Amino acid sequence: MTAENENGLTYAQAGVDIDAGNALVDAIKPLVRATRRPGADAEIGGFGGLFDLKAAGFKDPILVAANDGVGTKVKIAIETNRHATIGIDLVAMCVNDLVVQGAEPLFFLDYYATGKLVPGVGADIVRGIAEGCRQAGCALIGGETAEMPGLYGGQDYDLAGFAVGAAERGTLLPKPGIAAGDLVLGLPSSGVHSNGFSLVRRIVARTGLAWDAPAPFETGRSLGEALLEPTRIYVKPLLAALKATDGIKALAHITGGGFPDNLPRVLPDDVGIAVDLDAVKAPAVFGWLAREGGVAEAEMLRTFNCGIGMAVVIDPAKADAVIAALTEAGEAPVRLGRITPRGAEPVTFEGRLAL
Repeated sequence: MTAENENGLTYAQAGVDIDAGNALVDAIKPLVRATRRPGADAEIGGFGGLFDLKAAGFKDPILVAANDGVGTKVKIAIETNRHATIGIDLVAMCVNDLVVQGAEPLFFLDYYATGKLVPGVGADIVRGIAEGCRQAGCALIGGETAEMPGLYGGQDYDLAGFAVGAAERGTLLPKPGIAAGDLVLGLPSSGVHSNGFSLVRRIVARTGLAWDAPAPFETGRSLGEALLEPTRIYVKPLLAALKATDGIKALAHITGGGFPDNLPRVLPDDVGIAVDLDAVKAPAVFGWLAREGGVAEAEMLRTFNCGIGMAVVIDPAKADAVIAALTEAGEAPVRLGRITPRGAEPVTFEGRLAL
């Protein structure tokens, strides 16, 4: 061996541990297998994942794709060393965007990028992703782990998710014919979900509270644990309701931009929506954030879901059937508002947000 070889660098010395990556793949294989569903065997290790639409029961499908991340909520997971649920958020942010178009989520792929691969942390993240896939009824058929020292500091990481679903031709949402007089239901959120965490973290920093301090707005949990409450996955109850009744005209996932930015995305240009804020029962976390941050109501409504994670536009003649179907599926819908003729603003508010 020459002196040059003796002093040569290795990939591991550069900060990338291929063996750790292989160990992570081996550790998560059972988690991935648990997400099997018709159309996918949920095995990983090849160069690409496969899905059989015919085996999944589709005859004339339209594919629908979505991708998203978790945002700076991952910083709380990193700083609290709580990684087991952040993967649920990742799946939720993608599959909720599929079901609002009437599509059934079929498969999911993830991208996990970090400065230093820690197999236990990676396995916890994938455990959450697998749990999210089970909640959504989709298969985890692949992903990518990237160890990039110098780009991410220490054990920092980021996540991206990619989901594909399908709907039979002619069944996509929103339906034509949304008109003034239609009703709008709201489905409760589990809390902050995965939007607005740059503001959340700024407010927490202002309070001076540590992540392991008792949550001021919830008993029995630390602040970090409470804020990491995962995003609700609405897929199964919404698919059940869509199957049970034809009274649903549109669905809107309330994410970044809140009510003002998300509701108009599913409305035709000639109508708007009047939201009854008195009907919104905001979880206590939102009142705490508003008070500690001095956040105005309008800013709360455009930054956070404020307690409503999904809006459902329905035919008023079929309201009882839709409410019954959602309730049977485990939801607790509230009458959020109504469709109106379009005015100067597509979304208007009545009442006050109780915070």
